[in-house]
Amino acid sequence: MKLDILAFGAHPDDVELACSGTLAKHHKMGHKTGVADLTDGELGTRGSPELRRKEALNAAQEMGLDVRHFLGFRDGFFQNDEAHRIKVIEVLRHFQPDIVITNAPSDRHPDHGRGCNLVSDSCFLSGLRKIETSFKNHKQQPWRPKLVLHYIQDRYFKPDIVVDISKFFEVRMNAILAYKSQFHDPESAEPKTYISSPEFIDSLKSRPAEFGRLIGVDYAEGFLFSRITGINDLKSLI
Repeated sequence: MKLDILAFGAHPDDVELACSGTLAKHHKMGHKTGVADLTDGELGTRGSPELRRKEALNAAQEMGLDVRHFLGFRDGFFQNDEAHRIKVIEVLRHFQPDIVITNAPSDRHPDHGRGCNLVSDSCFLSGLRKIETSFKNHKQQPWRPKLVLHYIQDRYFKPDIVVDISKFFEVRMNAILAYKSQFHDPESAEPKTYISSPEFIDSLKSRPAEFGRLIGVDYAEGFLFSRITGINDLKSLI
């Protein structure tokens, strides 16, 4: 299946926390959307890799994704090296997304910045015909996304663009809360973590509200451009 938008996350829930409203909105607009998780988040303090995958699939339903793909890299230890790039290139060439959204350039968790560099480098290399790959025993053709964006995670960045998700904020929250093992649950016996407090859930409203104020709407999600992008018509910015 060819996708219009493919979002990568170093861990399941990265995408939900940063751009689930945008994905849900573009699904509603008729675009094909998907998520590729680099790892299963197996080093997370709470839950298990098996439960995390189940939660990821539940979140995919909330967002209306056409595809959720798991690469199975080692949480905390994957590298931006040839072997990992080849695996990402295989995914890019298989789904042929026009737009890729990936992790922030740097963040509280080191996997996020490393995931950003891995996916960004792979997007370029995926367009080189002398790199040969196959997916499920089928030889692949080169493919390079037309646009690579970076969502904003725990660390604040001034966004280059923001997307109005006011009508999809509830979908965004439902997708995030599909990860019941990770976030606040007063009945959970799991250890407390940075993201399991009720205050963290409350904070998930403040960033979208802040970005929304920049463009005069209730809620928005912010993104960074990986390069200068030209437009044909200034009125398209209105």
